[in-house]
Amino acid sequence: MAKLPNVFSLRHLLVLSLALNVSFILRLLFEGEEGHDHCSCLRKERRAKIARADSNTETGEQSIKESRVAVSSSTSSLANSTCKDHPGGRNRVINLDHGDPTMYERFWRQTGEKTTITIHGWQSMSYFSDASNICWFLEAEFAKEVVRLHRVVGNAVTEGHHVVVGTGSSQLFLAALYALSPPDALQPISVVCASPYYSSYPSMTDYLKSGLYKWGGDAESFDSRDGPYIELVTSPNNPDGHVRRSMVNRSHGVLVHDLAYYWPQYTPISSPADHDLMLFTVSKTTGHAGMRIGWKQLRIVVKHSGLFSLPKFSPAFCSFFNQVSEPQPAFVWLKCEGNVEDCEGFLREHNILTRSGRHFGVSPKYVRVSMLDTDENFVHFLDRLSAIKSQ
Repeated sequence: MAKLPNVFSLRHLLVLSLALNVSFILRLLFEGEEGHDHCSCLRKERRAKIARADSNTETGEQSIKESRVAVSSSTSSLANSTCKDHPGGRNRVINLDHGDPTMYERFWRQTGEKTTITIHGWQSMSYFSDASNICWFLEAEFAKEVVRLHRVVGNAVTEGHHVVVGTGSSQLFLAALYALSPPDALQPISVVCASPYYSSYPSMTDYLKSGLYKWGGDAESFDSRDGPYIELVTSPNNPDGHVRRSMVNRSHGVLVHDLAYYWPQYTPISSPADHDLMLFTVSKTTGHAGMRIGWKQLRIVVKHSGLFSLPKFSPAFCSFFNQVSEPQPAFVWLKCEGNVEDCEGFLREHNILTRSGRHFGVSPKYVRVSMLDTDENFVHFLDRLSAIKSQ
């Protein structure tokens, strides 16, 4: 018993040490660069706005449609900030290589306690959840919410379909390849997708080297007479945002529809998708007007630069918004015009990180630019593109 005070002292010391380290790391992340970064005031402004939004419970009562209009003001206000003109701003690296839906943070903060989920200790104790479900375990309430969400949005038929969940759509993608591959085939089944295709498809397909399946390349050049195949149909497509359909004769093949971006904030919902196997992802579900405003700022900048071009999309009727709307993809499929052959390298010279078209099976004159970043970074991106013209 005499050693107990020492044990408690050590425990308190460890807790204090952990708290100090966490505090130090958080300070580095949120305050460490202030005074040196030319846009520290934008970060302060953004945190202040979030704090005000947290205290505004009325905003949390707005619907998804209303939030599209409310949040758009943040982009325009940041665009008018003087921070972007601070000396030395051109040295800042803008990383738009990958998609990270941090732009949704403000929306979720505004909803407040409405989004709090309570998991009771007596829940999820069994290995099994529902005898009628093909999964060993699936939270019944979560499955009901998934079905309800698709019914409200109208982007997928759920009747007659099973709900299977995974840690991200990449896990479900690999599970689908395994389930659809013939176990006794002499050769691995080919996995194909029309270019430009999602850049991770080839690496994910060949990563495990299972011998059951292999990456087969561009679906448009694939000959179905070579045997069975799995075709990936990404719609709206990543990276170019266009609506896609299968390209190969289905006599010997099966389809996997990747519908990660088939939500009304990215593309008009024309009808509920009804395919044998459909992949959706929660991280792409909730959007707001920042994307719509961002695309209109962006098109103006690109038009006046004369150095780049963007895909053109046709407006279509969206059943969710009950009006005609234009696609607002989560990624920009940007092309460098003129003599620039390596668009990724060209933009890197201006401290803009993107992903080259060669990763998507097409020319390096194209790059994919993420639209899922914060308003602050997106405004800096527009300013940088405008500055390239003047240089």
